[in-house]
Amino acid sequence: MAKEVRLPQLGQTMEEGIIVGCMVKVGDEVEKGDCIFEIETDKATLEVESPIGGFVKHIVAQEGATLLVGDVLLVVGQEDEDVPQSFIDSLIEGTTIAKAAPVEATTEPAAEAQSRPKKTAGKVKASPRAKKLAGELGMNLAEICGTGPGGKITEQDVKNATQSQLSGEKEFGAGAKGGVTIPLNKMQRITAERMLKSKREIPCFYLTTKVDVTELVEMRTKLNENSNVKVAYNDFIIRAVALGLEKFPIMTGQLVGDAIELAEAINVGLAMSVAEGLIVPVVKDANKKKIKAIARETKTLIEKAENNKLLLTDLEGGCITISNLGAFGIESFIPIVVPGQCSILGIGRISDNCVPSDGEITIRKLMNITLSVDHKVANGAYAGRFLDYVKKLLEDTTTFV
Repeated sequence: MAKEVRLPQLGQTMEEGIIVGCMVKVGDEVEKGDCIFEIETDKATLEVESPIGGFVKHIVAQEGATLLVGDVLLVVGQEDEDVPQSFIDSLIEGTTIAKAAPVEATTEPAAEAQSRPKKTAGKVKASPRAKKLAGELGMNLAEICGTGPGGKITEQDVKNATQSQLSGEKEFGAGAKGGVTIPLNKMQRITAERMLKSKREIPCFYLTTKVDVTELVEMRTKLNENSNVKVAYNDFIIRAVALGLEKFPIMTGQLVGDAIELAEAINVGLAMSVAEGLIVPVVKDANKKKIKAIARETKTLIEKAENNKLLLTDLEGGCITISNLGAFGIESFIPIVVPGQCSILGIGRISDNCVPSDGEITIRKLMNITLSVDHKVANGAYAGRFLDYVKKLLEDTTTFV
C-alpha cells in the first residue's frame, strides 16, 4: 500500500524548510535511511532520510518550495503498485507549499546580460556532481547561477559560488551604494523577528562590571606558546560562565506557567558573525569540560560556521549566549537576550587602565562585561551574585588549571 513521506522536524525549533535538492526520481527504489531530500532551514542545510523503504511513485515537493513540518515530500509504494491520482491530489491539497518570491527583473545592457550566467526560474536544474558538492558544502542551489546548457548548474558553478561566499563577496550590504534597497536574507529575517520578540516579551534589566584579566592574559600567552590547541579569550569566558550557571542554576531557567523550568544541561552559545548574518553555535555541557576541550570545540564550531556546515544540533539547547565585540574596539554594550534563554553576556575589549593599589598606581588589564537578564526568571540580587561569581572566576586563573 502506498505511503506518504512527510517533512520531519529535524530540530526543536524547526518549523519549515526550503527544498534545496531532491536526491531521487520517480521509479527509484529507496531503502530506510537513504537520503531523499536536502532542505535548508534558517540555521543549516540538512539531509532528509526516508523512514520507509519502497519505490518512489510520486514526488510532491519541488525544489525551491518552502514546506512546513509535516507536509508531504513524496509517495512510496510497491514496485508494481498503481497509485491513483485522486490519492496524490488529496495529499497535495493538504500540503502548504510556498514558492520563492519572484526576483524583480532589472534593466541592463544586452551585451552584459548575455555574458552573465542566469539563475534558473522555477525548478533548479543541476548536475548530480553539483548537487553532491552543494550538499557537502551546505550551499543552496537556488542561489547559484548556472552556466551549463539551459542554465543548468555545474560542479564548477558550485565551486565558484563557494569561493565567492568565503571571500566575503556575498557579505550582507557589501558594495552597496546610497539610495538602494537591500533585501534581507532568510537568516536576517529570522534574527529580526526573534529580536523583536525578545524586546516585546522579555522584560530585561542590565548589570555591568569590570573584570581584571591581567593574570588571565598572561596565562593565555603561556598556554598558547607550545600548544597545538590555541585558547581564545572566549574559551575562558565560556568555562567561567558555565561554572557560574552550575552554581546559580536559576540563570538557566525559563518561566513556564507558574514555575521556572531549568535547563537539562549547561550549554553555552557563542554569537558569531558570518556572511549571511548572525549565528549562535552552542558548546554542549560546557561546565564538564576543561579549557582546552572547550577551545577545540569552539574552533570546530567556528570552522563549520565559516564553511556553512553547522547542523541543527550545533545550534540548539543553549541556556545563555556570549557576545564578544572586543575585537572591534567596543568598550561595552547592552546585548539583547535570545528568546528561550534567561540572559546574554556582552564582552567588551581588554584595555590598559591605571588602578590604585596600596598607595601606588599600577597598570592593569580590565574588561567590561554586561549581563542582560530576563526579570521574569531572575531578580537583580540573584543575577548580581552570578555575575560577581563569573568575575571572580575570570580573575582567579586556578579556575582554568
